[in-house]
Amino acid sequence: MVTIIDYDAGNIRSVEKAFQYLGADVKVSREKADILRADRLVLPGVGAFGDAARKLREYGLTDLVREAASDGRPFLGICLGLQLLYEDSEESPEAEGLGLLAGHVVRFSDRPGFKIPQIGWNSLELQNDGRLFQGVPDGSYVYFVHSYYVKAEDPATVRARMTYADQADVSVESGNIFGCQFHPEKSGEVGLQILRNFLAV
Repeated sequence: MVTIIDYDAGNIRSVEKAFQYLGADVKVSREKADILRADRLVLPGVGAFGDAARKLREYGLTDLVREAASDGRPFLGICLGLQLLYEDSEESPEAEGLGLLAGHVVRFSDRPGFKIPQIGWNSLELQNDGRLFQGVPDGSYVYFVHSYYVKAEDPATVRARMTYADQADVSVESGNIFGCQFHPEKSGEVGLQILRNFLAV
């Protein structure tokens, strides 16, 4: 069972449909029992870092998600869900992330010719033999919508980077914890292969 954690942070239905298309049993829930008995967990999200951190807190999910992500089951953060795995974000300096991974979330540099947010397709620079990227060619295009990106403290956890206004860490892996800044559920066959690989972990 894949449980998608529902904390009112958007893009849940498209993630749910992608996993269902791949034949997975999927539940969308914020109930403690559903989260603790899931085989795999997904933390999606779009929107502002501070608002999302507040919603996790209001629903009593902050410590529960930390516990669930730390017990060895495959855990995937998508877009804002990836950013929340880290310590903090320049977008909302007052907000505390989950702190499951070491690093920070920063805003793209203002450079001529680069619109922020980045909305659209960009190619992946794969590295460190990520389990999510088995069967995915280097340079594959995936879909992004973001103004902020992760700077991981440990480069060994980075499985993909992307260059836009800056070079950004856009996929990470640390033990059972995985994250994608892009939207695999909106990235065609490449994205489906990434989700397929997550189901096979």
